Amino acid sequence: MPERVVPGPVSDMKENCEAVCIHTKKIYDSCRDKDCIEDLRFYPTACGQDILNRAQTVKGGKAELLYTYIDVEPVVFNRGFYTVDMRFFYRVSLNAYCSCPRPVEVEGLCVFDKRVILFGSEGNAKIFSSRMRLDSLDRQCLEQSNMPIAVVEAVDPIVLDAKLVECCEQRSCDCDLYEIPSCVCQCFDGELTVGDDFRRAFVTLGQFSIIRLERDSQLLMPVFDYCMPDKDCDAGCTNEDPCELFQNISFPVNEFFPPNTLSNPNDYEGTKQYCACKG
Repeated sequence: MPERVVPGPVSDMKENCEAVCIHTKKIYDSCRDKDCIEDLRFYPTACGQDILNRAQTVKGGKAELLYTYIDVEPVVFNRGFYTVDMRFFYRVSLNAYCSCPRPVEVEGLCVFDKRVILFGSEGNAKIFSSRMRLDSLDRQCLEQSNMPIAVVEAVDPIVLDAKLVECCEQRSCDCDLYEIPSCVCQCFDGELTVGDDFRRAFVTLGQFSIIRLERDSQLLMPVFDYCMPDKDCDAGCTNEDPCELFQNISFPVNEFFPPNTLSNPNDYEGTKQYCACKG
């Protein structure tokens, strides 16, 4: 078995290359998902609920991912594996159609729970660190648990469908939501309605996400040289002719001739707009 590479010059690689030990987060396991979340309960504001009670129908609008709560717990029966529980909070805007043909925008909250199991290895070391704090004592931080860190990357979802349902038709699993983080509530103009009401709306969302488990690790990496910027700092002012600068700007063809979103399946922003407009 060949000897392990140790920090120092590396002879069999490019000149001025050396192996250095760095401290970084290593990804132990990850997964990606494409969730079609059907019939999510829509919690409108108090003003929006009045509009829904008078609406004849609703259609999809847009959705924004506000916050994701993440919790990591070890799997008892399978060492080295962990459950990652996530709760996604969305701000959703729907188009409600009442007596007039022009829709009224209704804003509200949708919540989605998701769980995955990933490998995060095991570690029994107790972690301490000393960090200087401004205007306070320079003392050690308290012991940290040696649990892997879960990272969730997600884009704003696509609104695929929306519908109105009378309260007498609600499902048995349609439970009211009582725990909403204050940071999420502050994103809405009015108070959210989460109790009994006359009519309820349900939304179907399409969500893309990537979940991974990371741990602090010391890794040996090849380094060729220090990275020095090769561009001078711009002072923010220029004496160039503004018309000459304008001539260097490309003509905005897409602003005059919108691209066909159906011809490019990788155009995510275009797909969002297309799905939101479908009735």
